[in-house]
Amino acid sequence: MIYKVLYQPNLTQTPRRESTQTLYLEADNLVAARQLVEKNTPYNVEMIQELTGNHLAYEQKSPDFKLTEF
Repeated sequence: MIYKVLYQPNLTQTPRRESTQTLYLEADNLVAARQLVEKNTPYNVEMIQELTGNHLAYEQKSPDFKLTEF
């Protein structure tokens, strides 16, 4: 499954909407996706969303869509 991860790049600063960034990754489930991000990055994860169907097709049309591999 493909997941969209919204995160703040800095753990020490207060989260702000303007600095939220996105990455996409493939994982077996939501828990595995969170573990991958927490293990391999210093990011403050805000939300993880599973992408399927029309949501996935919409995101794939974005020029910023790129699967992250750890």
